[in-house]
Amino acid sequence: MTTAVLLAPPPPLFAADAPVADVTVPTVGRTWPVGLRPQLLRGWEPPATAYGPGHRGVDLAAAPGTPVRAVAAGRVSFAGRVAGKGVVSVELTGTGEPPLRTTYEPVAAAVEEGEEVEPGEVIGTVDATGSHCPVTCVHWGLRRGETYLNPLSLLPPWLLRRGPSRLLPVYGAT
Repeated sequence: MTTAVLLAPPPPLFAADAPVADVTVPTVGRTWPVGLRPQLLRGWEPPATAYGPGHRGVDLAAAPGTPVRAVAAGRVSFAGRVAGKGVVSVELTGTGEPPLRTTYEPVAAAVEEGEEVEPGEVIGTVDATGSHCPVTCVHWGLRRGETYLNPLSLLPPWLLRRGPSRLLPVYGAT
């Protein structure tokens, strides 16, 4: 019984949600935008039509002032205000044509348009105002051209897993 538990794969991060992976999105992400494993407040809900209802990104719980990090290498394509909210967009390096673009809001930008960023680099902080969540959060989105995609698809499986580390038996050791 103990061996079975230790060897069992960890539970999925978002078991109740739709599949995380999108085969059209390369797993170039190397870090979460906020925290180590932020609480998902609202998941990806793609609209049935271009202008239909849905949730075109994910909402991650984050306190005001929390550093917001680029999930992958790229170039800042926008850093400013949209409809009163601070927004940072990053075009991701090596992701095809048109390139993938991540967006983060509400964010007080620490970068400027045209700057190159590396995975994990701080691009701003969570703004105290402008969140559409019941508690302060970061809305993290992903687009290729005009098509919205699930931003969680950028993250490799090892970043999506949750739960404690598991020790595995070592065979042949003395």
